[in-house]
Amino acid sequence: RETEVLVIEAGFNQGEWENKLTALAGTKNYKYIITSNPAMPEICSRVSKIYPEQKFIVLDGYLKGNNNIYTFLYNSYEQAYLIGVMGALVTGSDMKGADRNLKVGLIAGQEYPMMNNVIKPGFEKGLKSVNSAIEMDFRIVGNWYDASKGAELAGQMYNSGIDVILAIAGGAGQGVLSAAKDKGKYVLWFDNNGYSLSDGQVAGCSAIRQDKAAYEITKKAVSGTLPFGSADIAGVKEGYVYFVDDDPAFIKIVPEELRAKIKETEEMISKGAVKLEMPHF
Repeated sequence: RETEVLVIEAGFNQGEWENKLTALAGTKNYKYIITSNPAMPEICSRVSKIYPEQKFIVLDGYLKGNNNIYTFLYNSYEQAYLIGVMGALVTGSDMKGADRNLKVGLIAGQEYPMMNNVIKPGFEKGLKSVNSAIEMDFRIVGNWYDASKGAELAGQMYNSGIDVILAIAGGAGQGVLSAAKDKGKYVLWFDNNGYSLSDGQVAGCSAIRQDKAAYEITKKAVSGTLPFGSADIAGVKEGYVYFVDDDPAFIKIVPEELRAKIKETEEMISKGAVKLEMPHF
């Protein structure tokens, strides 16, 4: 069936998203509005009260019980645990730039329920599964675009003895990469393959298969088989969360022993040998 798709960028200002979505639904030109952000299910729910005939599909979000909305959530707890294990392997290693301080950082753009209740504790659990003595320093940029602030925070953290930082900060993550290069330290990346963004600073990426989910779910919607009103969660076992271990940049900078350990961790999660129950968020 021929389907027309229009892509719209809502911008960085979350305060404007509901008004923009309301205006889009108000055109009544689209059978399905597809979006991706943990904040969007609640926004879609409010807009659906104004336009009850509009159908919404939210990737990377969770809301059950609204018959106009289908949500699909990636298991961010498993994803954060995976990258936490990698961070622990780096900070206790003989990699150039790593040290024995056993201190790891996390820089986020903002605080939000998924970050505070799922990603941050999952990351810390992954760190401590390797070495319980590892300390985590958590800092907030305050937005998703200020690369200068990201570089400033990262610089402070590297100067304090941290050798690897997980950046979940949008455009501000570029500042974290810049600071890592200046200090000869490492960055961990979230949601996609970030190895090409640096010159050897990215030591690991835990990613999601957003393209796979978007295609499969949209196909179901068009065919009329998508169960609106339901909410699905998928992780490593289902093939939607994974560690990017085949990139040449990763293979070049990370020793084989550490690469084997993160691969083993991913396989154990997939087989259920490592139990990671998604926390309430």
